[in-house]
Amino acid sequence: MTGNAAVLRREWVADRLIRPALITAAIVVTGVGISTHHVHVRPLTTVLFVLVTLFALASFLPWDRIPQRTQLLLASGYAVCAAVLLPLAPRTFAPMFAYLAAAVAGIKLASRTLAVAVAVLDAVCCAVTVAVVGVVTPNADVWPWWLALSTGLPVLLGIARRDRRDALVNAERAAAEARRAAASESREAALLERTRIARELHDVLGHSLTGIALQLDMADALGTKGRDAEASDAVRRARSLAVDGIGRMRQAVHELREDAVPLEETLAALCASETVAFEVEGSAGPLGGGVAHTLVRAAQEALTNAAKYAPGTGRAVKLGFAPETVTLVVTNGPAEKRPVPDSGGGMGLVGMRERAAALGGSAQAGPAPDGGWTVEVRLPREE
Repeated sequence: MTGNAAVLRREWVADRLIRPALITAAIVVTGVGISTHHVHVRPLTTVLFVLVTLFALASFLPWDRIPQRTQLLLASGYAVCAAVLLPLAPRTFAPMFAYLAAAVAGIKLASRTLAVAVAVLDAVCCAVTVAVVGVVTPNADVWPWWLALSTGLPVLLGIARRDRRDALVNAERAAAEARRAAASESREAALLERTRIARELHDVLGHSLTGIALQLDMADALGTKGRDAEASDAVRRARSLAVDGIGRMRQAVHELREDAVPLEETLAALCASETVAFEVEGSAGPLGGGVAHTLVRAAQEALTNAAKYAPGTGRAVKLGFAPETVTLVVTNGPAEKRPVPDSGGGMGLVGMRERAAALGGSAQAGPAPDGGWTVEVRLPREE
């Protein structure tokens, strides 16, 4: 529970339990005092006491659900009845209700102008009734008229209390909205992170499984031709690719957690494992988030496609750093017959283009002048 919520809880306990209990006790004590002490015009005093009691009990109701006109009538009636009762039973707790009526107007009425008007009505009525009782019964023990004017002052305390409560409610509402917004952002970030991790692992796994499938196909073809030794070598290479794929998946998870991929070293290791020429131009530097991952996955996909669609041809990877961009170019020699590259699985050309576009870059693939194939990915160095 937040600090504001705890304060509101205490306010709720005070409004619903403590204040009703105190006012109920005051009503009982005042009723006993009126019945046992001397009061002026007892029938009128008794009727006013009953009305004040009803108005005091009505102040416990949820006034937010009551129309504004009805609220004003209740507050005004409470103030007038309590003001007239004050000089009629001065030796009891009856004067307290005139002060309570002004405080209730400040707490319950949303309009400060109306609350102050009710408090002024309360004070004026008190002063007038005190003066009238003093004239009618000169020897009576009554308050000075100027002291009766003080009954309207509690409206200021009531307004301050209402303002404080409204401020706490608004602060708690704003805090709840902030918590909901933070939770929503956290869920969205978690979904994006899960999607990113799933896509990276999908790419690594697709690359590894494609290599394994190629080696197993080769082993099967060699086995049917009686070249068992070469078939065994192909199976061993497939196993090696499987082990290497597991390592790459672990490395990808680590890189995703650390959010830092040493691009040149990663591409150099990738090219060395597949006996591919690797070249770097320009000076390396910091890259924006996701740039290094995208280029590594693009290189893996391009090399895998080259091995699949143009087996036995030379492959090369070139990484170029410019002041504002970084470019990856993967080339391979001409094949006897090159089918249309599959862009539906793994990264694929479509996936490359989507990722590059998401980072503000571009990805292109097409025939090279020598009859081979070229894949070029260009990304901004910083997002």
